Amino acid sequence: MLIGDVARHSGVSARMLRHYESLGLVRPTGRTGAGYREYSDEDIRRVFHIESLRSLGLSLREVGRALDEPGFAPSELVDDLIRQTRERIAAETELLTRLRRIGSAEPAGWQDVLQIVALLQALGSKSPGTRQRAALSSAEEAPVPVEALVEAVLGESDPIVAGALRWALARSGDSGLPLLARGLGSPTAEVRRRAVRSVAEIPGDGASELLGRALADPDLAVRRCAAVELGARGAAEAVPTLVDMIVDGANDVDAAEALSALAGRPGLADRITGLLVDRLAHGTARASARRRLAQALADIPGSAASRALTELSHDEDRAVALTATYVLGMRETH
Repeated sequence: MLIGDVARHSGVSARMLRHYESLGLVRPTGRTGAGYREYSDEDIRRVFHIESLRSLGLSLREVGRALDEPGFAPSELVDDLIRQTRERIAAETELLTRLRRIGSAEPAGWQDVLQIVALLQALGSKSPGTRQRAALSSAEEAPVPVEALVEAVLGESDPIVAGALRWALARSGDSGLPLLARGLGSPTAEVRRRAVRSVAEIPGDGASELLGRALADPDLAVRRCAAVELGARGAAEAVPTLVDMIVDGANDVDAAEALSALAGRPGLADRITGLLVDRLAHGTARASARRRLAQALADIPGSAASRALTELSHDEDRAVALTATYVLGMRETH
């Protein structure tokens, strides 16, 4: 078979077949009377073998070794090809993600594109200061895509930078909530904590719904963060967790403030008082916890709260009794 026929049947151009010959990969075994290259069936099979190995990503030099060295072991080369392919896929995926983020920002011109690229690079910097400046400048320069902000805030360990990222994310509205919802489903507790802190700074029913789901999180810090914000938003389901926070002394001031805000809702004051008194009645609260409970009762209206404070004013612990007495005096003056 002549070179033109081989090219038509194999899909390999005549020019490439000549290149293979120059490298010694395949040599036509015969010549016609006119001196043209003539490929045997074995030569053609070798061409197909070359193309098959090239399709795996082997270089022509590696193809030659694979075909001609009797002791050539493919396992090491295949492992190396797997590693290279993974690295290439990761790089291409990163590029695709960056392009999608640039596209989602809807840049008006190439100057916007350059600004977005610069901000994305700054968000990935090793310098906390650079990351913080990128977050703060995102509202003034070309906007950082929401997806990039969510990814950054879920991976940010520096508290100052994380605060700047949450601020920037909140300014973008609720468009980041679906991505933050994925963060709340992460198997890593720290990622869920970062997600719930970010959701807490976004107003609206969508954020409140996610916070309500976070009340069932297995991580205590996630539940507490959600409860404080839900309490401030008037969600009654946060009450039990807020009471536990006061007993445990975990962010108890914010928890007490949230309970105070909730107590203004019809029918909630007595329920909140009942839960606070229940923790006192079981005798499991230490003196420090009883003092915090007395302080929390200060802003809960109703006679039930006053009765609980009266009982606490006779507490065996002097600090608890003084706190309850003071709170009762304040309630009477108001």
